[in-house]
Amino acid sequence: MLSMLIVLKGMLEFIGYMLIGQFVVYVMSFGRHEQNPIYRAMRFLTSPIVRLVRFITPKAVIDKHVPVVSFFLTFWAWAILTYFKHELTQGGSGA
Repeated sequence: MLSMLIVLKGMLEFIGYMLIGQFVVYVMSFGRHEQNPIYRAMRFLTSPIVRLVRFITPKAVIDKHVPVVSFFLTFWAWAILTYFKHELTQGGSGA
C-alpha cells in the first residue's frame, strides 16, 4: 500500500513540475511558445491530465484556464497523498 502511494505521489510531482515548466516556457517565449520544442514536449506530457480535467470541469471554464485548474487539482491530490503517506508511516498515532 505504501509503495503504491509513493509511486502515485511521485507521478503527481512529475505532472506538477511539468505544468510549472510549461508555464515558465510559455512566459519566457514571448508569444512564440508553439514553435518552442520544449513547450511542445511538456504539453505532450501533460496532455492526458489536461484532457481529464477538461472532461470533468464544467463548460463555463474556458480552455485557456484548464491547465491552471489541472495544476491546482494535481497540487491538492499531491497534498492529500502526502497526508496519507505521513499517516501510514507514523502508524496513525494521534498524539
